[in-house]
Order: sequence, then structure tokens, then C-alpha cells
Amino acid sequence: MNEQLNHNQSAQKHGKNVLLILTLAFSVLLSGVTVDMVMPVLGLIGNDLGASEAQTSWIVGGVALVLAIAIPFYGRIADFVEARKLFTIGVLILTLGNLIAALATELNMLVIGRMIQGAGMASVSVVSIIVISRVYPPGQRGIVLGIVAGSIGIGTAGGPIFGGLVGQWLGWKALFWITFTLGILIAISAQISMQKIYPLESEKNKTFDVIGGISLGLMIGFFLLGITLSENQGLTSYLTMICLGVSFVALVILTIRIRTASNPFIPPILLKNRAYVRSVLIIFLSMFAYFPILVFIPLLVVEVNGLSPGEAGMLLLPGGATVAILSPIIGRLSDRIKHEILLIAGLLCMGGSTFFLSTFSGGSPITLSMGVLGSGIAYALINSPANNFAVSTLNKEQVGVGMGLFQGALFLGTGVGSALMGTFLALRRKGENAINPIYESHVPHYSERHII
Repeated sequence: MNEQLNHNQSAQKHGKNVLLILTLAFSVLLSGVTVDMVMPVLGLIGNDLGASEAQTSWIVGGVALVLAIAIPFYGRIADFVEARKLFTIGVLILTLGNLIAALATELNMLVIGRMIQGAGMASVSVVSIIVISRVYPPGQRGIVLGIVAGSIGIGTAGGPIFGGLVGQWLGWKALFWITFTLGILIAISAQISMQKIYPLESEKNKTFDVIGGISLGLMIGFFLLGITLSENQGLTSYLTMICLGVSFVALVILTIRIRTASNPFIPPILLKNRAYVRSVLIIFLSMFAYFPILVFIPLLVVEVNGLSPGEAGMLLLPGGATVAILSPIIGRLSDRIKHEILLIAGLLCMGGSTFFLSTFSGGSPITLSMGVLGSGIAYALINSPANNFAVSTLNKEQVGVGMGLFQGALFLGTGVGSALMGTFLALRRKGENAINPIYESHVPHYSERHII
């Protein structure tokens, strides 16, 4: 009798564990899809809402801006608020943003809905990692992080495919109705599968550094805004320089707070943790290189090869499938071998893939899909080990703010990478000679985007 009872309890626990992993995986998958699904249909949205290309860019840029600002805040708030509640609030905010976007009849309403989506996605992204770090021990953590990282990769690569196909068949508003429905289901699943995870006792009596948090938000927000504006107005334009200036002033204030506040928003010990700082730099640079591939390869094949948005999105499928297959495997490996080996392999693979894409930009779409496949392998080799490495360098009191900053660096890399490469693409569009010495096709500006 007791054996049967223990067996039933073990089965129930296993079932909840599986549901928790699925909930976390599908939540970050939904976030990744929501960020990127609009890219193939920006032209359709612009035509329907009477918006210019520069105006519709805020449909993507607004999300990246809010994500980069909000993620570190959620990481710090997780030190004070119960994790399941914070996760559920984030999913519901994301769902509300989808509803507003689905009902939008003008561009401003759509951009507001997208920015609300970003505020919700920020919670999902960082709290998922915090939940994993507090529920699973080091020996089991890698594979779960791998599953979640794979889901992020699938969402990032699959978003344009989903957006292109559904947008063409059912219209762009259908994208938001589908994600709205999925958000409700994930919120319900979180209540069933996720246990309450309360803040650590050592964090309860600490104060929240409001000035430091605002300074960090202003620094990231105005920096990303300045880079985004430079795409249309140039790096030396008046508005761009003002934004970058405000960002610099905020950086100075943040530095002062780190040195003088009794409980600063960014604990100085994090900045002295060289292993953690390396992991943050690696994830920033890897996303700086990877995300623009997902943005500009579809643009390239639509402009040069004459593919439809749906066909262009399908070129990203090999990379997304590779990330889905490899991420759990590499996550498990990161529990058993040195993280540095996987990270170095991933960085070398990313460098080789971007050089390949630089060399064959303007060539066959099938050839380009091979470069996308290589970048997907690189992403899988980097993302899971970098997450696992970052978590392993932090003690329990540092996980919230530390992983918030880590995830913030990830999304900052995506925003800065795509914006800077967009600016460079615009500046070099009339260039005749490519930097890549072995490039022979007729679109050197696309070649240079990848080699840089």
C-alpha cells in the first residue's frame, strides 16, 4: 500500500515536473515568436495603417527597447516578489499586449500594444531562468536550460516563418489573436505546474535602489533609441547625439550609485566576478551577430532573389530546427564538460558562418540557408552553456539581478546588432567594393553586414 502511494506521488511529481518544463519552454517560445513574427508582414501592416517604412520600424524597435530596459528590473524585482506570481503577471501583460495589437486600427495603438508585449516578455525571459536555477540542482540544470534555450532559438528563427505564412493566409491581425490565445493557456498552466518560489530570507529586508534602476533603464533605453534613430537620421544627427548623451549621463549616475549606495541596483561584486562578466559579454556579442542574420537574410532574398515573405521566412527553418535539436543535447553536455570548450566552439562556428554568408550574399537562397544553418549550430553551442555558466558563477542571492542583467545583455545585443547593421546597410548601399576580398556578387552592402 505504502509502495503504491509512493509510486503515485512520484508519478504525480514527475508529471508536474514535465508540465513545468513545457510551460517554461512554451512561454519563451511564445516570447521569441512574438518578437519576430511581424518582420515579414511589416509591408502589409504599413499598407493597411498608412505608415511609412521608418514608422513601421517602431513595431519591432519598440519591443526591443522595452525588453532591454525591463529585463534587468524584473531580475531585481524577483529578489523581492514570489516568482510564480511575477511569471504569471508577465504572461498576462504579454497577453494584454497581444489583444491591444489585434484590435489596433492605427499605428500608434499597434506600437503601444507591442511595447506592452515587451514588458510582459521581459518577465517571462528572466523569471524562467530564475525558476530553473532555484528548482533544479546543478546536475539537472543544464538540460532544462538547454530545452528553454532551444525554445528561444525556435521562437526567434520560427517567428518570421510563422509570421510570413499566417500573415499571407489570414492577415497580420491573426498573428496577435493566435498568440493571445496561447498566452491565456500558458498563464493557466503556470498556476498548475509551478510551485510558489519565495524570495530568499537574506533579500527580504534589503531596499530597492530606485535611482540606480532608473539610471540603468535610461542608459540602456536612450542608447538603444539613439542607435535605432541613427538608422534613419545618421549617427551624427541632433536627436541621435542627444539620446547618446543622455545615455552617457545615466551611465555616470549609475556608476556613482554602484559605488555609494548601501544596496545598489547592480551589486559591485557582480562586476568583480570576471567569469560572470565574460558570460555577459559572450551572450551580448553572440546575439549581436546572430539576430541580424534573422533580420537581413529575409530582406536580402526578397530584394535580390524575388522571394515572397513566406518563402524568405522558410530559409530560416534549417537554423531553427538545428537549434531545437541541439540545444537540449548541448545543455546536458554543459553539465558534464567545461563550458569554455562549448563556448569557444560556438564562437568559432558563428565567425565561420557569418564569413560564409558574407561571401555568398546575393547568391542562391539554398546556399544562404546553409549559412543560416551554421549560425543556428553556433547559437546552440553558445546559448545553453552561457546561461549555465552564468548561473554557476552566482550565489543564490545574486541569481535574480545577475540573470536579469544577463538576459538584458542578450536582448540588448539583438537590438543594437540589428539597428547598427541597418545603419551600416543604409550607409553602404551605394558602395561598389566589398570588404570581403573573395566576394564576387553584386550586393556588397549585404556582404559587409555579415563580415562586420
